[in-house]
Amino acid sequence: MSEPDVSPPVPEPGRIRRSDTADQAGWGRWLPGLRTLRNYRLAWLQHDLVAGLVLTTMLVPVGIAYAVASGVPGIYGLYATIVPLLTYALFGPSRILVLGPDSSLAAVILAVVLPLSGGDPQRAIALAGMMAIVSGAVCILAGVARLGFITELLSKPIRYGYMNGIALTVLISQLPKFFGFSIEADGPLRNLWAIGSSVLEGKTNWTTFMIGAATLAVILLLKNHKRVPGILIAVAGATVAVGVLDLATQGVAVLGSLPQGLPAFAIPWISRADIVPVLIGGCAVALVSFADTSVLSRVYAARTQTYVDPNQEMVGLGVANLAGGLFQGFPISSSSSRTPVAEAAGARTQLAGVVGALAVALLLLFAPDLLKNLPTSALAAVVIASAIGLIEVTDLLRIYRMQRWEFWLSIACTAGVAVFGAIEGIGLAIVIAVIEFLWDGWRPYSTVLGRVEGIQGYHDIKRYPDARLIPGLVLFRWDAPLFFANAELFHDRVLDAVAASPTPVRWLVVAAEPVTSVDVTSADMLAELDETLHAAGIELCMAEMKDPVKDKMKRFGLFARFGEGVFFPTLGVAVSSYLQAHPTVSRDGQDQGRE
Repeated sequence: MSEPDVSPPVPEPGRIRRSDTADQAGWGRWLPGLRTLRNYRLAWLQHDLVAGLVLTTMLVPVGIAYAVASGVPGIYGLYATIVPLLTYALFGPSRILVLGPDSSLAAVILAVVLPLSGGDPQRAIALAGMMAIVSGAVCILAGVARLGFITELLSKPIRYGYMNGIALTVLISQLPKFFGFSIEADGPLRNLWAIGSSVLEGKTNWTTFMIGAATLAVILLLKNHKRVPGILIAVAGATVAVGVLDLATQGVAVLGSLPQGLPAFAIPWISRADIVPVLIGGCAVALVSFADTSVLSRVYAARTQTYVDPNQEMVGLGVANLAGGLFQGFPISSSSSRTPVAEAAGARTQLAGVVGALAVALLLLFAPDLLKNLPTSALAAVVIASAIGLIEVTDLLRIYRMQRWEFWLSIACTAGVAVFGAIEGIGLAIVIAVIEFLWDGWRPYSTVLGRVEGIQGYHDIKRYPDARLIPGLVLFRWDAPLFFANAELFHDRVLDAVAASPTPVRWLVVAAEPVTSVDVTSADMLAELDETLHAAGIELCMAEMKDPVKDKMKRFGLFARFGEGVFFPTLGVAVSSYLQAHPTVSRDGQDQGRE
């Protein structure tokens, strides 16, 4: 007998299964976990249980490693694993997405926690916890306001740039633990200089280094084998080696015993002086974590042919961060390393994450000393391996071949993070994204159109130098919305097109199909342009303008000013109207007016 189908229901080919419409208006929209539970199949249970136990083998070492990398004690990495996984299972829309501490956030958290905590672990977790609350609140508000699209405003090269910068920052921050010494420096470049100086001065603990190097090598060698728990094997091997050989007595730093028990509810109080940096850091965490989560969520939604609401994804991530911050955790995100493990292990729903969270909780209750010999250099190796995985090279080379200025934008973002730090670098990435967006609209392409023999319609005379122009008529195309930043440029280019006409101009027709918007500044400019052209005996007309843009023209009073007769549905109609209004135009011009 064949094995029964235990995979989630798949829609018919060519369709993507969306959430049950009956649940969209009520609790089902905000609590997708309950909807999943209501439709849960008993046949999935075995797969979710096994996947949850397999996932646990990564949750523990990775959670501890990323906590240490974020500047807080390792135990809080487990706290930040348990509560967010349980919370996301209820509020998260993705079937198998795994949340928890992440390397992409470590540099951002460390940039706030390290200078403010002064080495006090309790103050460090209070700062990190409040960052999680700020991040959670931002994500929830943005999700409720349906702003799930905002992370798409960062282009792919810019995302690559700041993630590469964060990866380098994280990697550099782990090198002192990897080599077995500590440094006093602030900033990635200063840290790198201090690390190099310490190595040259002979401060390296070679036993610590060899353990870290061996752990890193095992992780990287087994990385592509999804069904082999490479991190577990590497970390367990290092822990056993340190315990059996009693290497802690030889200067090898170890994790030590973990506190027994579960995370407790605690409001992370911070001082008034810390509010501004924590707010900035929390907002930066919200941006980075949702950018990563939205991409990963869409990938796995496409694989399972399900629809994931990006706004609910933001709410789910926000509630998980908020809960984590209130239960002794710190900011978390989706994991591009743990989610594939859950998928490969056969996870069907978020129950796999729940099983993983409960298994970690049982570890803290009954075996807190299990990892006391875990060397910190092995934890550093886990983080370094993850940071290496964040670095994007192949696609950046593709971007370099296609459009070099976007490649250099990416490099500038990377340099910004590396030179100024994670928080400042992310701010720089946002500024560059805004400049990139404005530049495309500020200096758009424009051209004059003419008739090309054998090709229907009207075409760019720059691409077709032999295109014929209609005497006295200029067909001008503007490939962008009209707004304050490009209004004067539009004005100047229209007048340049008039001046360049080989014959005296009677009509200027704007091919307005690419114009998707008009603001007040550009509307005033159009009124001034109309006056200038009218004084020269030239009629300003519009063709193919979209109805929403035409509605704005009506609100701004331009429709009444110009008159309905100068708005034409197509360029062909505009040309025909021109030829009818000026019958003395040559026969050649009449031919050009035919569609």
